[in-house]
Amino acid sequence: MNRSNHLETYVSSQSINSDVVAHCIDTFFSTVDKPTVIVVDKASIHTSNAIFDKIEEWQERGITIFELPSYSPQLNLIEILWRFIKYEWIEISAYSSWETFVASVEKILREFGENYVINFV
Repeated sequence: MNRSNHLETYVSSQSINSDVVAHCIDTFFSTVDKPTVIVVDKASIHTSNAIFDKIEEWQERGITIFELPSYSPQLNLIEILWRFIKYEWIEISAYSSWETFVASVEKILREFGENYVINFV
């Protein structure tokens, strides 16, 4: 996600761990044509050995991992997105079932940047 309301998503029903995060980075950034910075928080899935072991490889490919300071959700764009989803965009009816909730969140993620926009000032 960037401040221009561009979002790349990866939807999965599996548990997310460091291996999944590393795979997503490798998949989304299989070819990098300009220096790329990926901002992560200090969640254990972002700071594990599996991620640490890939840092040098990613740097050689032009990908830099930037860790946010602890306890700084205001700096984490994805936290801002989740706040908008939770408090602004998701309808109360989305909570009627798990399937409805998932469908609602996926719709918002698909339409982010078009029907759902954050004005980053």
